[in-house]
Amino acid sequence: METEKALELAESLLKDFTISTNRPEENRVDFVIDRKNLKPAVNAILVDKRWGYLSAITALDNALWKVDETTKKKTIDPSGGSLELLYHFCQAAAVATLRVSLSYDDPKVDSICDLISSVSMYEREAAELYGIEFVGTPNTDKLLLPDNWPAGVYPMRKTFTSLEDSAKG
Repeated sequence: METEKALELAESLLKDFTISTNRPEENRVDFVIDRKNLKPAVNAILVDKRWGYLSAITALDNALWKVDETTKKKTIDPSGGSLELLYHFCQAAAVATLRVSLSYDDPKVDSICDLISSVSMYEREAAELYGIEFVGTPNTDKLLLPDNWPAGVYPMRKTFTSLEDSAKG
């Protein structure tokens, strides 16, 4: 029952910042929030109330697929889908995930490094691999990719096929 109380407290703390909630598993609650509410939500759950700790940040490419009616070939529809960041907070067995959707055209979100200094590593990883810009992050040095990696090429996006294809444009 302690886990349920923790999840209910998270729901109470985040209700003013939430577009929708979902309980995908017994010990978990997901909160869909607008990117402009990320910092206030993190502040409410972690800084103000000390609800658990940040366990991880996950980046996703939720690209939509389309099928060419002539060739029946399945390809990614660049006009659909989005990038998404999942901020996973844990308190014992309870997990609260803040889900922030970002368009491919404007993949920007405020950094939360000023609230949790250790997130720099997660933000740098998502920036390099998915092309998400964290506004105000103190460190933009490369973390995983080599220094000579081409700008604008994001290897975890579903549109990435190879460096050779990316160089062709």
